[in-house]
Amino acid sequence: MPVLVLMTIGRKSGRAIETPLTYFTDDGVIFVIASKGGDPRNPGWFHNLIAEPDVSVLLDGKQTPLRAEVVTEEALRKRLFDKAAATYSGYTGYQDRTERQIPVIRLVPRSSP
Repeated sequence: MPVLVLMTIGRKSGRAIETPLTYFTDDGVIFVIASKGGDPRNPGWFHNLIAEPDVSVLLDGKQTPLRAEVVTEEALRKRLFDKAAATYSGYTGYQDRTERQIPVIRLVPRSSP
């Protein structure tokens, strides 16, 4: 799977944090999966983007400001998770290892004020 760098603001430290993540697209929209390898807890970067959903992504040498949205509609989340798992089968094993529902995050352009 291709990799991007997600830039969040640490919810405790207030510092910029860069996290390389695999991603996939669906209809031109970027999605990431908060799998943490099937750990029972969500990854730190996920908590950071919940606290501050305005993020940036470094992709193909270009930094783009985006807004993170957790996909909450269950049928859509399942379709997107299955799409990611079809590309990288490890996601299925990660979900099998944990009782939490692994979040799918949509990265969309920020709205103008």
